[in-house]
Amino acid sequence: MNTKQIDYCIELAHTLNFSRAAENLFVSQPTFSYQIKLLEDEVGFSIFDRNGKGAALTPAGEQFVTFLISMREDLKRAIEQGQNFSAKFQDDISISLMVRQGVYFLPEAIRLFTDTHPEVQISPKFQYTGGLEDFLNNQTDILFALEERVNRIPGINVYKLFTSKIYLITTKNDPLAEKNRITEKDLYGRTLMVGGGSPPALRSVQQRLINSGKIQYFNSSDHDTTLTNVAAGRGVCLAPGFLNDHSDQYAWIPFECKESFSCVLATHKTDSRTSLKDFISTLIQLYQEAIAFPL
Repeated sequence: MNTKQIDYCIELAHTLNFSRAAENLFVSQPTFSYQIKLLEDEVGFSIFDRNGKGAALTPAGEQFVTFLISMREDLKRAIEQGQNFSAKFQDDISISLMVRQGVYFLPEAIRLFTDTHPEVQISPKFQYTGGLEDFLNNQTDILFALEERVNRIPGINVYKLFTSKIYLITTKNDPLAEKNRITEKDLYGRTLMVGGGSPPALRSVQQRLINSGKIQYFNSSDHDTTLTNVAAGRGVCLAPGFLNDHSDQYAWIPFECKESFSCVLATHKTDSRTSLKDFISTLIQLYQEAIAFPL
């Protein structure tokens, strides 16, 4: 299967007419029909039913074309990114972050780094799974993670970036949003959203509050669902500061507790590029200079 056959198949699925599809792609109908037949022979099933009025997708064909469209878009993006890279850059440094995880100073770090290393591209990779597997498979160069997740992994360097505290998240019109600090007693009588893949330190705080017997709780499957429930007035939640996207949509108030999170950057020991070390140093310096910044 080649890209030409993929394009032919997608166009025929769109027009459901061999003549019109061939015309749209500036090829003869016999050539077009032959390529579609070659594709069907290769995959081993009929993609289209032929009839006097044109063509119709088979059930298997509908599913197949859906994957082809996605594949073609991925290929298009890969080509475009490759063209951009080859025209401007000589090297690339990729950094994995979980969706909603914040390296707040990442844009500023990229800007400063680009001033001194214009030939190196920084590529953030936002992933719902956190990116650890891709990092361990050498698909990314830097991993933003909690220290507890990576401190026993062999063959990596770990750089402490910042310590993140726990915050209460509420709607901005909630009376608690007017406080400078939240204590356990402030939450008595309230409903607390819990769960959603909370890290151990946060689960410990949640359980301590629940065990007081003075706080109701509601299980939530993930952080985005939790935020939706908070916005709907179903409760409040506790979250690490590194999840704050600083969109000003919610109030984030410091919660009084001893628990915190050590946020780190991990790199592969086999990666000795000077540019990588310089970028890590840029990020660390930005955080060291931002002592008063809420994290």
